[in-house]
Order: sequence, then C-alpha cells, then structure tokens
Amino acid sequence: MKKKRKYGQSVPDMPRVQRIAFMLNEEEYKTINNYLTKYKITNRSRWYRETILSHILKVLEQDYPTLFSENEMRR
Repeated sequence: MKKKRKYGQSVPDMPRVQRIAFMLNEEEYKTINNYLTKYKITNRSRWYRETILSHILKVLEQDYPTLFSENEMRR
C-alpha cells in the first residue's frame, strides 16, 4: 500500500530557487524554537514559508480595493 503524504510536493515547473535570509535576536529565536518543539514541527522551511505567505495573503485580502468605501457600504 502506497503511503500518502500529508503535504503535496512543490510544483515541478516552479522550483524554489530564490533565497531569503533574516536575522533574529536570541529571545525571538528561543520563542520560535519552543513553538516548533511544542507543536512537533520538523520542516522549519515549510513552516516559515506557510506562515509568512498566509499572513501576506490575509492582509492583501483585507486591503483589496472595493467599489465603495466601508462607510458607504454600511449605510
């Protein structure tokens, strides 16, 4: 029986070749490590990617341009 993967593979036509690096202070690093350990997250790269992109998509969805302003829609 073939073992099913929990997460799909990246799209073969779009390999990840762009690198982003950032620095954390000691407190931030410990906080993230505690979180990853607590929730048994082993793939840190995927977690960072999903967390950052989900936040970006949420903000973009909230900032999406509308035909009317929020006040006009509430009337």
